[in-house]
Amino acid sequence: MAEIIQKDGTWAFDGDALRLTPGRDKNVSLLRRELGELVVPLGALAGISFEQGKKAGRLRLRLRDGADPLLHATGGRLTEPHDPYQLIVESDRYGVAEYFTDEVRGALLLDQVPADPVDAYLLPGPSVPLSVSAGDGTAGFDGERIRLEWNWKTEDAKAAAGARTLLLADITGVEWQPAAGLENGYLRFTVRNAPTKAPPKYDPNAVELWGFKKDPLMALVAAAVQARLPHPARAAATDVVDARPELPSPPVGSAEDDHDALLRRLRELGELHRTGVLTDDEFALAKQAILRRL
Repeated sequence: MAEIIQKDGTWAFDGDALRLTPGRDKNVSLLRRELGELVVPLGALAGISFEQGKKAGRLRLRLRDGADPLLHATGGRLTEPHDPYQLIVESDRYGVAEYFTDEVRGALLLDQVPADPVDAYLLPGPSVPLSVSAGDGTAGFDGERIRLEWNWKTEDAKAAAGARTLLLADITGVEWQPAAGLENGYLRFTVRNAPTKAPPKYDPNAVELWGFKKDPLMALVAAAVQARLPHPARAAATDVVDARPELPSPPVGSAEDDHDALLRRLRELGELHRTGVLTDDEFALAKQAILRRL
């Protein structure tokens, strides 16, 4: 077992998973403290690195694309203080950090863990229920429903309709954007059959964020919702198959008949790929979707 203990947090590796525990130092961000301990399976990792500095170094984990709903919902926009996959290392612990890095890299090689994207979340996302107040409202999520409530700072046009309850089944996407410079941030939900181009200030399905201390906590709500939505890779594969009406649907019948129909569809996909009708990416996604049904 490899372990490194710092003011910023403690990372431990037992050969199968990494356990990331935030520190109690006052400089540890509110988001990391609220997120709590993370258990990252080895199979979710694409790599690890250690960077030395004059006064302090930094351990960084790189996860496989699509493995973590938090990273997907925030789109790589979590800054260093809030990123749970970074650990500040004091200069007198550089040797321990290098040993830790070597141990994880060795396990990745030994287990032949690929670095390519995954089509299912390998981390569960934040636990529910949870509720966060920031910006012009409060967002709560219980696993099935999202509740948006407004405060005295909410624009009148948005607050006039009152609090909103959105069913998870009606949500097709969620995005968290931090405030940057003169641009405000937001937590926005995309609702099926209700597209809008309104800015977050007026969008009843969005909470506007102004760059205050609690803003990053809205990323936890985004991640909890994202973890319960269809994985984007699987949704893309389904869209590719559904967008090809010329392909016959598997006939209804026995399991053997269904198996034969899926094999025929695989052959048809291969022919479409060879003739250039399907791109490499489209073929790969459609093929994965069918193989999962076999």
